[in-house]
Amino acid sequence: MLAVTFADLWFRARQFLIAIVGVGLVLALALALSGLTDGFHSEVAGSINAVGASSWVMSPSAHGRFTAFAAFPESAEAAVAREPGVHRASAVLFAPEQVVLTSGSSKPLTVNLMGVRPGGLGDPQVVAGHGFSGPDQAVVDSRLKVPVGSTLEVGGHGYQVVGVVDGRTMDGGIPIVFMPLAAVQQAVTGGRPLITAVAVDGTPANAPPGLVVLAPSTVVSATVAALGSAVASINNTRSLMWIVAAAIVASMLYVAALERKRDFAVLKALGSSSRALFMSLVLEAVVVTLLAALLAEVLSIFTAPLFAQPVDITPAARLVLPLVAVVVGVVASVGALRRVTGADPATAFG
Repeated sequence: MLAVTFADLWFRARQFLIAIVGVGLVLALALALSGLTDGFHSEVAGSINAVGASSWVMSPSAHGRFTAFAAFPESAEAAVAREPGVHRASAVLFAPEQVVLTSGSSKPLTVNLMGVRPGGLGDPQVVAGHGFSGPDQAVVDSRLKVPVGSTLEVGGHGYQVVGVVDGRTMDGGIPIVFMPLAAVQQAVTGGRPLITAVAVDGTPANAPPGLVVLAPSTVVSATVAALGSAVASINNTRSLMWIVAAAIVASMLYVAALERKRDFAVLKALGSSSRALFMSLVLEAVVVTLLAALLAEVLSIFTAPLFAQPVDITPAARLVLPLVAVVVGVVASVGALRRVTGADPATAFG
């Protein structure tokens, strides 16, 4: 039966090749969508962990979400710094989705502003240019595509871009612009001494009244949870991709089963069971989907950069893809089951 199966694969090589390419494209998109969902977590974890805090002090009304604008007085920074177990504390003001302008352009850009203490926790480590050396300066993420030396207009005031960082985004690829804390307070709160978090090196014994102490993992999880609807939509689309892949393989097998109806009758007349013939079709489907999964692994290298937001295709997702491909192949084979079981051995001699 194996010989018959692979002989049929060879005989219908062009037909199977078309199916492999079609399913491979679909699986590549499904793999990229998996990377999108994982990308939400990796970008949040990367940006928050880059601050270097071992714990966070935030307002309980933020529910642990770093991107929630739940401000409280800056004086909490000093109160946290006095707590036992604290080695260093730095105030942070995160203002999500602010509109800025760049020098020489009237096109508004959406960014996340992050005010930090120069030299404190959260002071960005640049990959180009240099860090803060004055009050009216900014460090931008490379996704903003603003070169060092440009001027960034925030709240009607100009700030010189002195440095560039990589991989510092939030909310699905929106770049973070780092500025001294006082500058962000001037732009967002009208100069009032408000902050949204205190980054802590160490763990304070107690939080100031009205605030809570959170672990970085809790902050990351809560921040990612805010993107739940987007993640759910992507996962639903990925599930549709699996269905489309199964439909492509099923239609191919159904046509092949129609063309092999007389072959099935002959094989049954020679003693083959319906189960053995069906397993032959299953094997064909699995071979096609596994080859398509291999093609998808290669194509995903080229499809991932097409998305505007971070795509993080993890090794686990790549390992799961062949297993999913096998399931897709088995499910797709069911469509041709009736053609196999309905083959009448008597027609082999008609």
